[in-house]
Amino acid sequence: MRPRATREELESVSGILREQGVSAVSSALDDISLLITEESGTPELVSAVEKAPGVDRVVLVAGAQRLTSREFRAENTEVKVGPAGEAVIGGTGFVVIAGPCAVEGRDQMFAAVDAVVAAGAVMIRGGAFKPRTSPYSFQGMGLAGLALLAEQRRRTGLPVVTEVVTPGDVECVAEESDMLQIGTRNMQNFELLRAAGASGRPVLLKRGMSATIEEWLLAAEYVMQAGNENVVLCERGIRSYDRSTRFTLDLSAVAEAKRLTHLPVLVDPSHSTGRPHLVGPMSLAAASCGADGLLIDVHTDAGKALCDGAQALSEEQFGALMGRLKPVVEAVGRTLPAARARSLAQV
Repeated sequence: MRPRATREELESVSGILREQGVSAVSSALDDISLLITEESGTPELVSAVEKAPGVDRVVLVAGAQRLTSREFRAENTEVKVGPAGEAVIGGTGFVVIAGPCAVEGRDQMFAAVDAVVAAGAVMIRGGAFKPRTSPYSFQGMGLAGLALLAEQRRRTGLPVVTEVVTPGDVECVAEESDMLQIGTRNMQNFELLRAAGASGRPVLLKRGMSATIEEWLLAAEYVMQAGNENVVLCERGIRSYDRSTRFTLDLSAVAEAKRLTHLPVLVDPSHSTGRPHLVGPMSLAAASCGADGLLIDVHTDAGKALCDGAQALSEEQFGALMGRLKPVVEAVGRTLPAARARSLAQV
């Protein structure tokens, strides 16, 4: 519908569709009302809808995608994260988000955040709530972890992304972070997707470890259908028979997703490979195949990490990787932000 379309005009179009046996779901993106149908209807119905008062355009989509498709929006979406849009994902810049897999304590967060900021990360990651395969594994610090993330957010001025695992936690996590992460185990938790979509925060959606590309994109559709156009996809590896790596990093999915959707796509080389010596090569490959950025685990004392220490890069390894990334990123026409001086105050 047009930006100033009235409720009466929206209901009139809905009536035209119902008369022809076509049901529509009402949604909104950026204050624009939408009517989304499963069926295309006849050419005559399309023509009638196009001529109805208040209608801007009719978009015909070939597959199951609606809002996430290139047919709906041809140009790439840029997702701005932070109160003033400090990080832009999907633009000309190549975004590196880094930090520990899990928030474990104040000293750990100070050390890790200082390291990643000094090397050039533009966003901070860290899990306060950790859904783990084993119930006996470290499950995160919860609300105390959120407070530590918020402290680093204030101290550095950089946006923070952290995982939310239940619909009931969306509100409190959104208050203390700038971006909500939906992890691989929750990619098809549809109530959580809807709640995150309605939160007002950008959403980072990881691909399920056994999900097809279509299922991944349709999970993003749930978030957008709830009224949130600020969705970023993240390829984090899929399950295979090979035990040489933790998962199989599907970089072909990155290129295919970029063809099918206007949404930005990040790559998580840490969780996908599970091996520090593979994080670097896969990061370079991700940059060269069209990814919009990386999500990397960094820990300054990985041997004592409570979660996924075996895959985390050290401060030195992360700094070296950022140096190696620069020429690759520039070769594909992107830019890598310059590293900041390490002069962050203790608060």
